[in-house]
Amino acid sequence: MAITYTDIHHAERPSVFSRFFAAIGHAYVAYANSRSRLPQIRALEAKSDEELAAMGVKRDEIARYVFRDVFYV
Repeated sequence: MAITYTDIHHAERPSVFSRFFAAIGHAYVAYANSRSRLPQIRALEAKSDEELAAMGVKRDEIARYVFRDVFYV
C-alpha cells in the first residue's frame, strides 16, 4: 500500500523565477495589446461597399484582409 501526499506549501514571497516569468507574461500582453488590429477592422467596417470594392475587399472578408500578413487562408 502506498501513501501519497499532495500538500504543497508555497512561500509567502514569490520566487525569482515566478517573478521573472510573470514579467515576461505582462510584457507579452502589453505587446499584443499594442498591436491590436481592432481599430483597422472598425475603420474598414465603416466604409461603404463601393469603397471596399475599390480596395478589392468584400465586407465578409474584412478580418481576412486585416490579418492577411499573419494567416495564410
